Amino acid sequence: MSELILVLESAVGVCRGTRRFLEQAGYGVRLLSQQATLQELQQSRPSLILLDEGKKGNGAVELCKRIRQTSALQAFPIILLTGAGEEDRIRGLEAGADDCVAEPSNPRELVARVQSLLRRSPRRFVNAALPESTDLVIDRAAMKLSVRGTEVVTTTLEFRLLDYLAVNRGRVFTRDLLLDAVWGEMQFVTPRTVDTCVRRVRDKIEPDRARPTYLKTVRGVGYRFDGIASWPEG
Repeated sequence: MSELILVLESAVGVCRGTRRFLEQAGYGVRLLSQQATLQELQQSRPSLILLDEGKKGNGAVELCKRIRQTSALQAFPIILLTGAGEEDRIRGLEAGADDCVAEPSNPRELVARVQSLLRRSPRRFVNAALPESTDLVIDRAAMKLSVRGTEVVTTTLEFRLLDYLAVNRGRVFTRDLLLDAVWGEMQFVTPRTVDTCVRRVRDKIEPDRARPTYLKTVRGVGYRFDGIASWPEG
């Protein structure tokens, strides 16, 4: 399961190249016209929105403002593809974009900006009524974890690791990326530290640790969370 990037085009077909190199980076991509309704945007449930301003500034900045003013869409990270001028970037940021990338964009830079923004601003869907299919309930306020209806005691690092992976469900993370995201500036930690923490988490959440259902190993790369988690409101 790859994360979905929603690309809102200023004109039909202009973002095919953008779509291609995002897909090559492992993301799912959907192209929509900027004339799409806000309801269509919400129904797409993307991990990130990429707005193409186009050569004539065809309403991308105004659409960014509308997205930020719509409560159901406010949490979506937004990158604006805009002109190379400083004034263009300032207008985009003032409209609510999380980042602005000058067009024509360098493919590697754009992918790096997408990855960076997703690490900083993972989108969270919060449900007051938890679905029956929920495997884990992660209560950040109380630092409590429930697995299939049973509360499980974790250390702070175990909780943070599981929370981070669950928020980014379906995305594969290398050990180095997890060290940066979860352990931060802590000293004396190595990629093996991640492996040890993953083993402890599996002991606590997996029905069968020998055949993990939720926390999967992607051989030669790292780890991926495949379960369904919910976060209580607030």
